[in-house]
Amino acid sequence: MKDENKKLKILIIRLSAIGDTIHTLPMVYELRKLYPDAQIDWIVENKAKHFVENNPLIDNVYVVDKLSLKTFSKVESVVEKIRETIYDIAIDTQQLFKSGAFLHMIRAKRKIMLSGGREFSFIFANEIIKAKHKLFDPNYHVVNRNLEIVSYLKGEDYNQNFKPVFVLPPILDETKAKVDDLLKNIDTSKKTIILSPFTTWKTKHFNDEFWSNVISKFKDITNIIITGTANDLEKLENILKLINDKNIENSIINLCGKTNLLELTEIFKRSNVVVSLDSGSSQIAWATQKPYLISIFTSTSAKRTAPYGENIKVFYPNISCYPCHQKVCKRHNKNYELCKKSIDHSEIISEIENQIKLSTNV
Repeated sequence: MKDENKKLKILIIRLSAIGDTIHTLPMVYELRKLYPDAQIDWIVENKAKHFVENNPLIDNVYVVDKLSLKTFSKVESVVEKIRETIYDIAIDTQQLFKSGAFLHMIRAKRKIMLSGGREFSFIFANEIIKAKHKLFDPNYHVVNRNLEIVSYLKGEDYNQNFKPVFVLPPILDETKAKVDDLLKNIDTSKKTIILSPFTTWKTKHFNDEFWSNVISKFKDITNIIITGTANDLEKLENILKLINDKNIENSIINLCGKTNLLELTEIFKRSNVVVSLDSGSSQIAWATQKPYLISIFTSTSAKRTAPYGENIKVFYPNISCYPCHQKVCKRHNKNYELCKKSIDHSEIISEIENQIKLSTNV
């Protein structure tokens, strides 16, 4: 624990998920600028803790299990620890019943939340900021929404032209050594492309043919790294089957199921181009501010959650039902999802090619 004798004590409640946690980091960076001597703590769930723990912006991190009847006793013991501190400000950026429940259980003078919270979460706040846009406004980025809270605390009107700043935990030497080993066979004379073709929603996935075409086109002239979880190995096998090359597995570096999130962060930092779906991988690559990032959005709103800024290109469909934010395509049958077919594969491949040429000339 760091020095308790600080001018102000602030608690952030953002429990999950990975991408949403990263979207909250720019707000915390601005809070630290506004209150440089404050104690800033964070409650986070296990799965999303990696970018909060050991983060230089954060003083104390309280890791909790996902709230349920089975985990309640464990969560309760963490809450008892949190209640030892009376916070001046507690901020719930998740705005769900479960995050609101923590807002209710902790001790804080000001319990702050933006308007538009779901699942009656607003009943746990004693200070509700009128948000400039609805929670699911497809044309307003969630990073901007979070930053409205800092402007409110400053007593200023929010300027949407904020450039988000991400501060990540330092990468430990042991993590770098693990990545060195994973990439020991990489050809350092070539540029490196990372493909992250997998995520949890079926409607966020892109065509297997696209990924196989990218691998076929660039396998001889770049290092190609595939990232994902162990559960994605079968999906990767389906992609590789489309490539007419019996030795294709020797032409890629398959890291599915072989990295944790901080190792993945270090791997992104060592790449030239990352091609990813709307996933935690895309947000992590954005937060590193290192590779050129190409994001492919199908069912979800690019303007609301996609990475933005320099060295980023986002592709998304131009169709009437976009964005639907549905896990199952309800307008078309499962074999014909128009959003995937309306994005031109060749445009994305040309973008990759251009960036490889640019990075080669640097």
